[in-house]
Amino acid sequence: MPICRFLVVVAVSAAVSLAAFSSASLAQLAPAPARPAPARPAAVQPNPPAAGVPGQPVVRAPSPRAAACHNGLSFDRFLADLKQRAVAEGVSQRALAAAAPYLTYDQSIVNRDRGQRVFGQVFTEFSRNRASDGAAKNAQARIRMHAAAFDRAEKEFGVPPAVIAAFWGLESSFGAELGKLHTLPSLVSLAYDCRRSEMFQKETIAALKIIDRGDLTPDEMIGSWAGELGQTQFLPTHYFNYAVDYDGDGHRDMLRSVPDVIGSTAHYIAKGLNWRRGEPWLQEVRVPQNFPWEQSDLSVKLSRAKFSQLGVTYPDGRPLPNDDMQASLLLPMGRTGPAFLAYANFAAYTEWNNSLIYSTTAAYLAARIAGAPPMRPPSAPVAQLPLNELKEMQQLLVRAGFNVGKVDGIMGQLSRTAVKAMQVKYGLPADSWPTAELLARMRGAPRQGAMN
Repeated sequence: MPICRFLVVVAVSAAVSLAAFSSASLAQLAPAPARPAPARPAAVQPNPPAAGVPGQPVVRAPSPRAAACHNGLSFDRFLADLKQRAVAEGVSQRALAAAAPYLTYDQSIVNRDRGQRVFGQVFTEFSRNRASDGAAKNAQARIRMHAAAFDRAEKEFGVPPAVIAAFWGLESSFGAELGKLHTLPSLVSLAYDCRRSEMFQKETIAALKIIDRGDLTPDEMIGSWAGELGQTQFLPTHYFNYAVDYDGDGHRDMLRSVPDVIGSTAHYIAKGLNWRRGEPWLQEVRVPQNFPWEQSDLSVKLSRAKFSQLGVTYPDGRPLPNDDMQASLLLPMGRTGPAFLAYANFAAYTEWNNSLIYSTTAAYLAARIAGAPPMRPPSAPVAQLPLNELKEMQQLLVRAGFNVGKVDGIMGQLSRTAVKAMQVKYGLPADSWPTAELLARMRGAPRQGAMN
């Protein structure tokens, strides 16, 4: 679960494409090596991070200037207080001593957090790379390879194998991309920084609890720059609360144990994200041009019978079930792009990562893994405004009285809601997709108060 779920999905070019697996490579897939017993495996050996070399004490960086949000405390004083808080929450002195060489400040981590790149692909581009036929077939092969663990997880937690496998593939390419940085320096540096200090103080303490429980040692905690761990990239709080020992070796090891990865991911989806056993999550549909577009929003829930009355069908023209199951019409690229019914379980995806592009791709990939056909391509390219015009639209929305969050060109839910309201005002199809026509109308609009 990359930390960008709280922000945006970063550029996909640095990731390993799931579509890169050929049919020949699928036939050569082999299970991940089993964890030896009783000896603990060695830590992953990445390229040396700025904070030190895996397995060796981290060289302490010079203490930064006092952070304003900590009443002027230096990093050393802040760390002492954080350790006291950890002890008060049950962390042992043994765990603190083991972690001590890694509890250092790394300014490069804070710089990376403040300099994240904006993801610029539209849904069809991102999903073409990450939810392709090759990606689905690769995930299906993994499900067959680890059928016992997937079957057990589905029986115990009610989460389908396709849902687990989709997250597993997207987050780490099935363990191939785990990150190469020490976790503790990242966590404690972000805890001292003022942007999300309280969140990362909790994450640092959770990481210490993982050490205390015996799941991982400090030098084994290797992951992404933002502190996620394991093959489905759990933040330490999620790791501590939801990781399970599925291989029976006495450790919850989401870095190396595939059964632990599968069981832990299912546990989190079921209990942390409130997955509804036996219910769908996302289905592609076909929507008529005369649909009342103001009804297309994740906040609008209608029965499938009602959607059917409004002319919505399956892509091949088959009617929707005439029942009361609630869903929302999701248009990730507006009325001329793909259309989906998003069910209650889709909320698990937006909670996992609040980027609409990522969450829709993850749900679509899971549907493909489960056997759904590829989605219909748009009949014509869907125009997307450039970043500077998206920022301009957000600025105009703010002038009109809307709260769009940060003016950054990222059309999150607040911005999409505001766009829909302005489309209604100007008599345009209210599909929440920012268009050149809407921007032109808004450029000519006088400043006004907040709209209801």
